[in-house]
Amino acid sequence: MRPRLSIWIATQPVDFRRGMDSLAMLVSEAFGANPFDGGLYIFRSKRRDRVKILTWDGSGLVLYYKRIEGQFTWPPIKEGVVPLSHAQLSVLLEGTSKYPLWGV
Repeated sequence: MRPRLSIWIATQPVDFRRGMDSLAMLVSEAFGANPFDGGLYIFRSKRRDRVKILTWDGSGLVLYYKRIEGQFTWPPIKEGVVPLSHAQLSVLLEGTSKYPLWGV
């Protein structure tokens, strides 16, 4: 990962039928960010077992999708977005809760 990469997670679950264009619009509206800035924008499902990550790689939008058996460890649901560190993102994508992520 790039050292100055911004990583943001939406704390509210999103409709997982949304595609790249719809998520990019959500990044603009909910995150107040430019979806083409190269940051990672993370979205959760209601069941907490799926994650979508939207980013711009310099030539196009990229959408990563991961589903795990069990549930991801997510920050508490509230309004807004939460910044993540590289370490928090790694732990989140492992699908384990062996490390405290959110300090709550």
